[in-house]
Amino acid sequence: MTAPGFLPTHVVPQHGLPAWEAPDPARPTVPLDALLPVRLVERQGDWSHVLCANGWSAWVDGRHLLAVPQDPPTGDALDTTTDPRPHLAHAEGALARYRAALGELAAGTIDGETFQSRTRSLRIGVVVDGESVWLYDAEQGRWLYGDGTRLSTYATDDGPRAAADDPGHAPTRVVAPDGDR
Repeated sequence: MTAPGFLPTHVVPQHGLPAWEAPDPARPTVPLDALLPVRLVERQGDWSHVLCANGWSAWVDGRHLLAVPQDPPTGDALDTTTDPRPHLAHAEGALARYRAALGELAAGTIDGETFQSRTRSLRIGVVVDGESVWLYDAEQGRWLYGDGTRLSTYATDDGPRAAADDPGHAPTRVVAPDGDR
């Protein structure tokens, strides 16, 4: 049951999400149910403190939360942080390098060891489904999701880090849309 006036900012991914009592891997608690609406309350590095629709709160790896769609941005232009085109260009280049190496292997102009050497560092991933796109960002070790208006992190390769482990992410307090904290 959702509390009256509860406005979610995110939902839990379809397979649920591990949760902790505090932003500390040594303090696990009951995992959050799949597709549970939550409101982001606070961030500490990759950790996110969420208030659940049922009134319960927990700490989770915030990179796995799925943002609830908000009103689309005004104007027609994507800004550089939400534009999927650079990631698509990287994927196209990596795929072209793989295709070329595969062609040389098939033609017998290179051997298997040379093929492995040329393709070892290539890592791409692209899924396009209508207006939706999932792109793998190998540089950051994360999957990005785009809906045509914005691009956001969908999933990551590693576990959550504390703010102290990541000097680029200071603890952040997030104010809920309805003004509650």
